[in-house]
Amino acid sequence: MNSTPSPEANNPAGGQQDERLRKLPFWKRALSRPEFGALAGTILVLAFFLVVASGTGMFTPSGIVVFLEVAAQLGIIATAAALLMIGGEFDLSIGSMIGLAGVLIAIPVVQYGWPMWMAILLAFSCAGLVGWANGYLVNRTGLPSFIVTLAFLFILRGLAIGISRLLTGRTQIGGVQDHIPGDWLASLFSGEVGTGLFNWMASHGWIGTNFAGNPAVTGIPVSIVWWLGLTALATWILLFTPYGNWIFASGGDANAARNSGVPVRRVKVSLFMFTALSATVFACLQVMDTGSADTLRGMLKELEAIIAVVIGGALLTGGYGSAIGAALGALIFGMVQMGIFYTGVNTDWFKVFLGVMLLVAVLFNNFMRKKALEAK
Repeated sequence: MNSTPSPEANNPAGGQQDERLRKLPFWKRALSRPEFGALAGTILVLAFFLVVASGTGMFTPSGIVVFLEVAAQLGIIATAAALLMIGGEFDLSIGSMIGLAGVLIAIPVVQYGWPMWMAILLAFSCAGLVGWANGYLVNRTGLPSFIVTLAFLFILRGLAIGISRLLTGRTQIGGVQDHIPGDWLASLFSGEVGTGLFNWMASHGWIGTNFAGNPAVTGIPVSIVWWLGLTALATWILLFTPYGNWIFASGGDANAARNSGVPVRRVKVSLFMFTALSATVFACLQVMDTGSADTLRGMLKELEAIIAVVIGGALLTGGYGSAIGAALGALIFGMVQMGIFYTGVNTDWFKVFLGVMLLVAVLFNNFMRKKALEAK
């Protein structure tokens, strides 16, 4: 007796394959990915500057590190903003959190002699509290996160300025660099990695050297490592964990997600905390790099992060997007910002170009999504 099931048993519809089991071609699957538009934009911008900025030094090892570092600083907060926007919310207080976190690090260290690690932990603790407050108020009041975090944008910036003037009499606090060496936690936010590798590559002639015989690039700035690490972590969470499914569900249809057992409130609170903590990572990197804090740091960074996320293919309505797309959006931002500098174009036009790029990215992403839906 033959035990092999008949084709009709597998296809009750008379041999016609179930639409849910149909395997789509690679190009159709690629079109449906949120980061596809950002990838196409990255290739286009890269090709443009390879032609326009050829011979300017933009694509030398040192030039590449420069625009990657610019992209990394934005990418750190854009990664967190991407997860929050996929979850259906916004955080306009990111930039102000950067300024306040820097002040919370610098003042205790410089003014009161705290060890650096203790001041860093203070900044992260306060950031976690601010993120929790944002999420709690959004959930508790039902107000749009745009309004709640806009209020915190002013509150946090005002606190940064008020605390600085009250305790130091100024809005810029210097002298932090004297307290960085030897601190176990500060070392995570300062310096470079891979210096030995780059020295070895220079000794073999694989990368250029300067007049003193040192490598033209001495190492990879730690901000780039943080950027890549957070992007990888966020991508893993979104694609391979139940929590990632909860984020998409919370942003797509919060009521349906609640009815399915998703802890929507806790998910959103945790996402707000993640954005505040990422802003503090950004602040730590800036304070360690410059050796100072400034209450005005982080101005408009929340808008730049949103631009990077939107260029990366995320929907403003939530439920759709990717961390990789946000990273590509930040990379485009970094290339454009430094590319304009290398090509000698008046940097006053940068904001104009950024606004046009945002509009074009949104239109292109909408067009590609429609094509992807038509192709299914």
